[in-house]
Amino acid sequence: MKLRIALRLLEIQRVLLRHGLDDFVRATHLYRPLRFVFFLSPGIWFERRRQASRAERLRLALQELGPIFVKFGQAVSTRRDLLPADIADELAKLQDRVPPFPGAVARASIEASLGQPVTQAFAEFDATPLAAASIAQVHTARLRSGEEVVVKVLRPGMRAVIERDLEVLRALADLAQRYWPEGRRLRLREVVADYHKTILDELDLMREAANASQLRRNFADSPLLYVPQVYWDFCRADVMVMERIHGVPISDMERLRAAGTDFAQLAENGVRIFFTQVFRHNFFHADMHPGNIFVLIGDPKKPRYAAIDFGIVGTLDPRDQTYLAENFLAAFDRDYRRVAQLHLDSGWVPAGTRIDEMESAVRTVLEPIFGRPLKDISFGRILLRLFEISRRFNMHVQPQLVLLQKTLLNVEGLGRDLYPDLDIWKSASPILREWMRERTSIRTLVSGLRAHAPELLGAARELPALLRRAASGDLAERTVAADAQISQLQAELRALGRRGDTVTLGAVLVLGGFMWLALEHGHAWVGWSLLAAGAAKLVYGPWR
Repeated sequence: MKLRIALRLLEIQRVLLRHGLDDFVRATHLYRPLRFVFFLSPGIWFERRRQASRAERLRLALQELGPIFVKFGQAVSTRRDLLPADIADELAKLQDRVPPFPGAVARASIEASLGQPVTQAFAEFDATPLAAASIAQVHTARLRSGEEVVVKVLRPGMRAVIERDLEVLRALADLAQRYWPEGRRLRLREVVADYHKTILDELDLMREAANASQLRRNFADSPLLYVPQVYWDFCRADVMVMERIHGVPISDMERLRAAGTDFAQLAENGVRIFFTQVFRHNFFHADMHPGNIFVLIGDPKKPRYAAIDFGIVGTLDPRDQTYLAENFLAAFDRDYRRVAQLHLDSGWVPAGTRIDEMESAVRTVLEPIFGRPLKDISFGRILLRLFEISRRFNMHVQPQLVLLQKTLLNVEGLGRDLYPDLDIWKSASPILREWMRERTSIRTLVSGLRAHAPELLGAARELPALLRRAASGDLAERTVAADAQISQLQAELRALGRRGDTVTLGAVLVLGGFMWLALEHGHAWVGWSLLAAGAAKLVYGPWR
């Protein structure tokens, strides 16, 4: 395996050098002395003379290196505020113009998966691909029942190619975490492990079809987002069939302008879709580059987004979701001390961090950007400043938030292109405030209590047995046992804090209070305090 990784690193360098990207090789320091061997190859110099611009050479190199590198190019292509214009334009071609594989190969793969000839499954099938991406390509077709559809089929041999490059990423993460001082704080192994799971999920088109179905349900009858229908009878692990949409690619600005599209409304809707997915649904499309987004302009004054390619979706732990929302709201209110305190409470920064110092650092980054339109803000540069803060305060990277950060950068890039005067704070704040109000409403409280009723009843049934066990034995033993139980409860409180199992924890606190009172200690207030804390946790805990 080590030999295979070493050979792949050499191959990466060879491709970069062959496309005349010498600076990248010198910057990486990977097998740096061997670059002279590559420079001596006549084939490399022939390619260097033949290639055109630096942007085109970079795109071709990423395409040759494979799907993981293509996805990197797709992600950064939306950040025109960080890239030179020529490179951004060229990398944008990676979104939907990757070279296709032969239609005959796609046809054979579809027939093998469906177990029937294409002519039997479809009334019409176009062997010429409609679009090709790094992992799959799509063909247009028509069902025998008359519906226009697109057929998505995986590229042959993708799993082996991706597994090979993931091995390289894991090896580099291990080296960085072992020898680089920043490696442990950045938790690179966990980040790569999360990415491993994410990209392998993309290779299961049944999973993608399920994601599409869930998103379609979440936005049923919504004026914000349209999700195509999945035709389950024709879906397999490496083939997916769904409704064909006839929208305008969001990157086709000229066509959108000619139709009289309301760009301000479109940009604001993009912000609403993002925050609705993340907080109201807790299920978000995490690959929102322009190649996956279309605009339906039946009514140009009320444009509607349409999405495709649902291989990467994200969710958040409810506790992270709540902390994130509170962080956003505190930032919107310019309550920087609250932002610092939330980072400490959530465990995102080490215990003992000075709140006043972190408050000052956060204020320095955020204060200059409030009240400014999107064209004057670069979240990319803000993130770089926040990374500097994270290093200073030894803040641990949260792998579960990496997909969310990537999606936020995609949304910002789209908004910047559509309507640079968008006030993202003004658009996002009402959505988050409404969501927080709903979480603390009486209806949500009653609904949560009803949902957790079986757990509460189960805890109540255990109470008599616990009281009998507590009542047996002499007073000294009971005192020691009670103290040990209180210490254990405190330890469980810290351990369960990150898992958010607040209902069970509340029940344990209530039982602990009863046990303390049953032991007839002189400090009855301790037992009553435990009872009160447990009751409060049961009532309010699930929404914290």
